[in-house]
Amino acid sequence: MTIAILGTMVVLLLIGFPMMVPLIIGAIVGFVGIFGGLGQMPTLVQQVIAGIQPASLIAVPMFILAADIMTRGQSAGRLIDLVMAFLGHIKGGLAISTAGACTMFGAVSGSTQATVVAVGGPLRPRLLKAGYSDKFTLALIINASDIAFLIPPSIGMIIYGVVSGTSISELFIAGLGPGLLILLLFSIYAYIYAVRHNVPTEPPATWRERGRAVRRALWPLGFPVIIIGGIYGGIFSPTEAAAACVLYALFLEMIVFREMTLKQLYATAKSTGLITAVVFILVGAGAAFSYIISFAQIPQAVLGGIGIDEMGPYGVLFTISIAFFIACMFVDPIVVILILVPIFAPVVQATGLDPVLVGTIITLQVAIGSATPPFGCDIFTAIAVFKRPYAEVVKGTPPFILILLTVSVLLIFFPQIALFLRDLAFR
Repeated sequence: MTIAILGTMVVLLLIGFPMMVPLIIGAIVGFVGIFGGLGQMPTLVQQVIAGIQPASLIAVPMFILAADIMTRGQSAGRLIDLVMAFLGHIKGGLAISTAGACTMFGAVSGSTQATVVAVGGPLRPRLLKAGYSDKFTLALIINASDIAFLIPPSIGMIIYGVVSGTSISELFIAGLGPGLLILLLFSIYAYIYAVRHNVPTEPPATWRERGRAVRRALWPLGFPVIIIGGIYGGIFSPTEAAAACVLYALFLEMIVFREMTLKQLYATAKSTGLITAVVFILVGAGAAFSYIISFAQIPQAVLGGIGIDEMGPYGVLFTISIAFFIACMFVDPIVVILILVPIFAPVVQATGLDPVLVGTIITLQVAIGSATPPFGCDIFTAIAVFKRPYAEVVKGTPPFILILLTVSVLLIFFPQIALFLRDLAFR
């Protein structure tokens, strides 16, 4: 049965079908094989519906819509200008500012692909003009966008929390430590690169210019206050914080900045609807597929074959990291989370691992895989946005991937990188 399901999915992928089709067909093949026909198909439909029923999933389209509104308006640009005003003049400052802007925009969007578009669009020409090579520039933008997957609100963490039943609020705050550590290490690498290649620095901004940048960014800086302060101050749930972000984004772009018209809002809502439809189809199909593989006891067969039951906590965490990293090199991160989390859930529970730590590691791995050849989704976003060939886009990625994998190892051996703030807030 396992061979039939996986074989069907691989063939459909090779033919060129989008990922949702192999998931659904794979689930149907499994259903027919297990129940001997299509008589139990209503159960399959029930699993699809159950997959998209959790109220926490409402946060996903809300954060996507808020990010889209900010990208089309002035909020993203003002946040970038703020970072540039304070960091642009130091050695490697423009590259460090790019990583910082990705982090800051990630704190209001939760999407790696939205970050590639919002930050990469305005900053890539400036990086090239300043003397950075295109391969370094593209790799920096793609990999720094990974931080958006860790800094709350992370769409990946929302999906993991729904699938695993883990507190999304705890996951959000646990992502802060690894996200800031990645920003620090990327900044150090950018500094070293600028020194080695003698990249000239930009003239420092005056304190008057910095003050103006701060004033211009005060309104957009309200987003992380709403998300982080609202959730951990007990004012909002993560879902309510997402809705508040949309309302705040509309208030800024339509009333304060007067950047967005009703016509543009309609186009933005339509774009968000299309993206949300794809995400929810994937979630529903993934839920049905997870039901089938669990019913067929495929996880037990796969994990028993590699001897994971005899591994200790470190072995389990390394196995999970490798599995998610490799899977996201080929498949969309949401799909990987939907399929693999239920497979590893019994082992995580039996080993006694903290599900928040596991969720943080998984989120980091899918973020790394999203920017890793051959099929990382952020790579193809960059190809589409910057209109550069595949080979050029991936050429500069190895040093950044090495840094990200180093953080993964540190997170396994030093879990307090993620859990310190969580314990401080919830324990």
